[in-house]
Amino acid sequence: MANPATRAVIFDLGGVVLESPLPAIAAFEADTGLPPRFISRLVVEGGTDGPWARLERGELSPALFAEAFSAQGEAAGHAVEATELLRVIEATAVPRHAMVTAVGRLRAAGIRVGALTNIWPMPGRDADLNQLKRAFDQVVESCRVGMRKPEPRIYELACRTLDVPPAGTIFLDDLGGNLKAARALGMITIKVGDPEAALAELERLTGLALIAS
Repeated sequence: MANPATRAVIFDLGGVVLESPLPAIAAFEADTGLPPRFISRLVVEGGTDGPWARLERGELSPALFAEAFSAQGEAAGHAVEATELLRVIEATAVPRHAMVTAVGRLRAAGIRVGALTNIWPMPGRDADLNQLKRAFDQVVESCRVGMRKPEPRIYELACRTLDVPPAGTIFLDDLGGNLKAARALGMITIKVGDPEAALAELERLTGLALIAS
């Protein structure tokens, strides 16, 4: 029986329901001669108005992002092949079967299930991603709503689309900053590193059998 305190579960996509792009980004850095974690440094240094954030909010097309991010990299000392970087990240957008199975079992138990993702248009993966989206009751994509995690209002929007309060919601993400913002709104959070460990914690919190046997 489901824990009655749990009214909804919201999943991040990349790094949670989809494979993590981080190993591919690290390989891209090595292959193109960039220092380790250089991409992450550019994202952080760009802040809320940098090219990465603007791409995720839908303010820049992938082509305009590539120009801006490449320029940012050059200013920091290293040219970045940003168009190829996006292609590498797109290629990692492969569903984790265990997570998709858990989504289905949650919905079958009567729990509302949503996705909340920082994402940009990925034409090469549209068919796959559209099929994945149908597994959820609602999907909130940053580039379509003009806001991104960890902005509090995007979590509030995700809860409204599911008609649930934050306090009745469990949120899974692979990034600590995104989880911190969710906790500040009253959500219960699970950090996803090892997917099996995260699902075991989700089982404990919901009282449901979610791991495929």
